[in-house]
Amino acid sequence: MKLLLIKDETQFSKALSRILKKEGYVVDDTADGEIGLEMAIFGAYDLIVLDSRLLNIDGLTIVKELRFQGLTTPILFLNAKDSIKDMVDCLDAGADDYLVKPFRTEELLARLRALLRRKSKEIVDCKLVVAGLILDISKCKVAKGNDVIKLSVKETLLLETLMRNSGNVVTKERIFERLWGSNSHYEFANVDLYIYYLRKKIGASYIKTVRCVGYYLENKCVVSQI
Repeated sequence: MKLLLIKDETQFSKALSRILKKEGYVVDDTADGEIGLEMAIFGAYDLIVLDSRLLNIDGLTIVKELRFQGLTTPILFLNAKDSIKDMVDCLDAGADDYLVKPFRTEELLARLRALLRRKSKEIVDCKLVVAGLILDISKCKVAKGNDVIKLSVKETLLLETLMRNSGNVVTKERIFERLWGSNSHYEFANVDLYIYYLRKKIGASYIKTVRCVGYYLENKCVVSQI
């Protein structure tokens, strides 16, 4: 599972990244709200852990912007304020859970597991629609007109990543981390290989190359989730 940790600059927050990595999560982290917002929109994360106090943009503003952009990634919001109003405002803005600081590590990890279980159940029936393609994530197949094309697990994950970021370039680095993890022993060239596999199955015209940067799915229509 890959997490995005947008945190303040306290010693505890720095330690939190190490704790999550020790638990087996792949973690990207930043203390800059602007950078964190960009990473959340253009990255491919299973869950976002978001602090309230950040550089440049506060956490609540980030929640609102992410939901406005249509991002459905679960968000666990961390805040030192324990007032009912702050919690209600945050949840109403689109956060999935709210945890008051300071907290025990065990509670944080339990809440993360709960959110990830909830997301896994939602993905079972999830279908993405973009550019005339209908991706059934749980069944690893994509419909293109009257044709139904079977995909491997990696091809499904790759197509899902491109569809969720349709019209935007996804770097090779992010694709690699999404498919194999940042500490994988696989060769970086596998990204190009799986792009080749996917193009052969759905058609080369769907996936565009940005030389030396990455790939994107041509946004021929609005992305929807059914």
